[in-house]
This record gives sequence, C-alpha cells and structure tokens, in this order.
Amino acid sequence: MNMSNHDLHIAVTGLNATDNPGPGVSVLRSLRLAPDFTGELLGLTYDTLDPGIYNRELDLAGSFLIPYPSEGADALLARLRYIHERFRIDVLIPTLDSEFPSLMALQGDLERMGIRMFIPDKAQFDLRSKSRLLDLGRKADIDVPKGKIVMEASEIYRIHEEIPYPFMVKGVFYGASVVHTLDEALAAFHHMVASWGVPVIIQKFHAGEEYDVVAVGDGGGGLVGAVPMKKTFITDKGKGWAGVAVRDHELLAVTERFMAATRWRGPCEIEILKTSEPRYYLIEVNPRFPAWTYLSAGAGQNLPWATARLAAGEDVGVLPDYRPGTMFVRISIDQIATMDDFQAIATTGELVRNQEDES
Repeated sequence: MNMSNHDLHIAVTGLNATDNPGPGVSVLRSLRLAPDFTGELLGLTYDTLDPGIYNRELDLAGSFLIPYPSEGADALLARLRYIHERFRIDVLIPTLDSEFPSLMALQGDLERMGIRMFIPDKAQFDLRSKSRLLDLGRKADIDVPKGKIVMEASEIYRIHEEIPYPFMVKGVFYGASVVHTLDEALAAFHHMVASWGVPVIIQKFHAGEEYDVVAVGDGGGGLVGAVPMKKTFITDKGKGWAGVAVRDHELLAVTERFMAATRWRGPCEIEILKTSEPRYYLIEVNPRFPAWTYLSAGAGQNLPWATARLAAGEDVGVLPDYRPGTMFVRISIDQIATMDDFQAIATTGELVRNQEDES
C-alpha cells in the first residue's frame, strides 16, 4: 500500500445504537475523525431501524442490509460480493462477536475478491472464549477468577460446593448476572441458555472496580495501541454511559501479556477487575471493538483507523501515547430521517446517498 494513499473504502458492521449499542457507529465516527482518511465509509446492518443508517454526520456512501449470521457463510459471501460490485470494499471491520465464525471461514474468499480484514484466526478466537478463560490465564500468566462450564440445569444445584455464592452466571456470547441464591442461579442459567445456548459459564465473584481496555494487536505478539477506561456511569443493562481514560501501568501490562501469549491480530476489548489489594483479574476478552471505541480516537489513539491501515497492509508501528483524563459521555438524540430513506432500505436492502461514487 502506498503510505500516502488513504483513499480506502471501509465497510463496518453493527450500526445498532440504542441503550445497548453496537460498536459500529463508534468505529465509523473514529474513522471519520482521522485527518488523513480520504476514502468512503459503508455501513453493513441487520435491521432497517438501526440508527447508524440515518446518521448524516457519518456521511456514509451507502448502507446495506446483510444476512444474519444464522443464515450461514454462503449467504453472507453472496451479499458481500454484491456490495463489493456496487461499492468497492477494501477493508471490512466486523464489530459483533457472532459475525466472526463466518468471516473467519470466508477470509480467503474475501481476500481473493480484494476485501481485507485484520481479525484473529480461529485458534486465537477460541482461546479467548469464556469457556477457556482459565487456559488463557495460565498461558498468559494472568489471574482469572475460578470458573466452571455448565451444560445442564441439574449441575446448578451443587455448583455452590465448588464456587460459593455469590457467583457470576455468564452466557457463552453475551450477558452476565450476579446471583446469591439457588433460585437466582437457575433463573439466570435458563435465561442464558434461552438467549445464547450452552455452555453457561459459572465464575467466582470478586468485589472490585471494573476497567476495560480497548486494544489492537499486531498479530506477532506486539501491542499497536491500547486505551484503558473506567466506567463512571453504568446503565441498568450494565453498559457504560460515561467513562474516563485512566493511567494504570498494570492494566497495560495485562494487555501486553495477553497480546504476547496469543499473538492477537486486530482489535479487542479486555475486561479487568481490580480488587482492593490490588489484584487484577481478567474477566473477559471480547474479540472486537467495544461500543465506547470513539474514546480511543478522542484520547489520541485512533485504533479503528490503525486497524484499517493494518488490514490494507500498512505498517503503523506503535501508536503515540493516549491522553489520560479524556472522558466520554454518551447521549441519546432524536435523529430526523425521511420515509424515502426508510423505504429504500426496507424494500431494496440498501440506502445509497452518493450515487456518483458508485463503481
């Protein structure tokens, strides 16, 4: 890639931006903020009412419906091939966990089409799963709360003999609940199974403060950049509505050990619990950008733009330091859209704003 040529066409998924937002809008805003980005942005979405479709400030060249992951890799490949023919896609940044199995399987096909991603391989993706977190902790020399994989409700009745109450009940993809009694544990188990299937993860509860780190690994064991954040306001869904970038060398040390042990390729979110001792426990690793990613760009490390450049083959090195004390405060606004726009996405599966930019 020509170092002076940043005329990339970048497609980003996850345009949901409700009170439980997807990361896509945050990633797109970060890319739009990059002063040397001169290309086009495309939105890939699953629902006609995903708010990112109608966000004029993102200046999307087009938004396209794509099939749900449950429809399989072949359907996704066919849809991406069509979009690629309409608008050249140079880089694809997926932002939802459920998208990765299909996209990892399709990576070779997409590269032959000219669509590049900077994502982990299957071994890396599997190692950071909730069900293998203890293995990851041992491999990376990182403390991890005691846990157990549960497949059937009958196991819940005696789990307290190994992991005393209170403990965490976690879904295999999303969701976590603190439970104090057998009734709460059974209810949480059945909720996670209904939402995400088995297994369900039981994890020892530790009191402390949660910190999240958004980071990008170079695929060779190195850390391209990382911004740790402490949530300062949390919604009833447990989502950070406000947060601040912090300076804590141990958070970055945990992140570096994770990158070195896994040789992680691409973005991730590392969730860490800091106890009063202090002791740092790895709680979870999400294999993509979080919804608060825009804080990284605001704090001086534009991690989405670095990821796009890495996918395009550019060596970005190690990013400049971030600015601790930088805050984000999320906002709910009413976006004005037109029925014409809604009808376009609802009837044709696409909303194209800049017709003259079509290939």
